[in-house]
Amino acid sequence: MIPPPFEYRAPESIEEALSLLSKHREDAKVLSGGHSLIPALKLRLAAPRVVVELRRIAGLASIEPNGDGVRIGALVTHHQVETSSLVKARCPLLAEAAAEIGDVQVRNLGTLVGSVCHADPAADYPAALLALDAEVTISSPRGEKSMPVSDFIQGMLEAALEPDEIVKDVLVPASHPSTSAYLKMRQSASGFAIVGVAAQLKIEGRIAKDLAVGVTGIAERAFRASSVEEALMGLEITEETVRDAVRGIASGRDLLGDLHASSAYRSHLAEVYARRAILRAASRA
Repeated sequence: MIPPPFEYRAPESIEEALSLLSKHREDAKVLSGGHSLIPALKLRLAAPRVVVELRRIAGLASIEPNGDGVRIGALVTHHQVETSSLVKARCPLLAEAAAEIGDVQVRNLGTLVGSVCHADPAADYPAALLALDAEVTISSPRGEKSMPVSDFIQGMLEAALEPDEIVKDVLVPASHPSTSAYLKMRQSASGFAIVGVAAQLKIEGRIAKDLAVGVTGIAERAFRASSVEEALMGLEITEETVRDAVRGIASGRDLLGDLHASSAYRSHLAEVYARRAILRAASRA
């Protein structure tokens, strides 16, 4: 389908972009990579009067050190995250998740920040970002603020972003010394996660000293599997202890069900992929 008509604006500074958003508010949409907005426009699920393109704003397409971690700008593509030596050195879990997104064309145009703002429940990044305790930096006419990704993603296609706000970057703490893995079951056509699990471990010998497990694809938003983390803390990581710990990982949650997988099957897959991700991470220690 053909999108409805809109005014295209390409500001050259954050301040100019924020001014446009403040003026047009709900009538404006931000465009970075376009892999979320453009399909919505074509399907007429979105009909903004103004599209604000960010690509001319300098400084948003870089990955930079941030203390011991990394700062990932709003225009950084999945391919950049996947191949960045800095990301691989400081938070390899994120690079591994990026490599699982879509296909080559998608990874060369889509952006990490765009994906987080879109808040698709089947996206790969949220599981990894939750396990890494990442934050977003939000710019608005009122200044800048930081917010944990766990608070920013509020529900299906719902993020804590006001009409006059832009996510400037994502801040990811360093994850060393630790070991990690991201595994998912792909929906064959789109590459989205029917279930995806990110595991981040700090272990001594085979004993879990710290553990973070993020799950995506099975509920309306990604979540930290705190029951699994608590069950394994201080235990030896073995096939048996992990299998026991992941049992009931989705308990108490409203699970998604569709033509690709029922809610019961997603619940089962979450246990399977959580076990596999934790054991793979431990094997890399």
